[in-house]
Amino acid sequence: MTFQQISSKLILVSLITMPAVTAAEPAGFVSFVESRPISEIWLNPGFYSYHFQRSKGLNDNNIGLGGEYRYSTTGSISLGVYQNSDRLTSRYVGWYWQPLAVGSVRVGAVVGLIDGYHTWSGDWFIAAIPAASIEYKNIGANLLLIPSYQNKIYGSVTFQLRIRVF
Repeated sequence: MTFQQISSKLILVSLITMPAVTAAEPAGFVSFVESRPISEIWLNPGFYSYHFQRSKGLNDNNIGLGGEYRYSTTGSISLGVYQNSDRLTSRYVGWYWQPLAVGSVRVGAVVGLIDGYHTWSGDWFIAAIPAASIEYKNIGANLLLIPSYQNKIYGSVTFQLRIRVF
């Protein structure tokens, strides 16, 4: 079994068992985030991805420009443009929902639309990706675990630095 297959199965098991783990853990370990309105704007310079398929020569440095509007403590919308793994321009729009916290790290997923990849003929496709976020004052980071999917999606661990501007 490959690393990608193992990580994909771990993600699936984690998402399925998270409600039971949340109920069983002592207070403070895993908790539900209270959803309350906020208004924050974050900018990012793209992503850095560590691809699992190292032999394919994929682009790890996904430079771009993106923005995120955090409208609540559990939700935000994002959009941007970046140089993708195929070294082509991709655009994205997504919705983050992060109802769980592990300490100061919010955990959930981002669902969105992405375009610009060879394997999808450059067309838009939908993606649902596990996501974790952490913030300290005006700096933050998103960590995404992108599972491999057939020969269409290159699996990676992806890091995104964010700066709050408002």
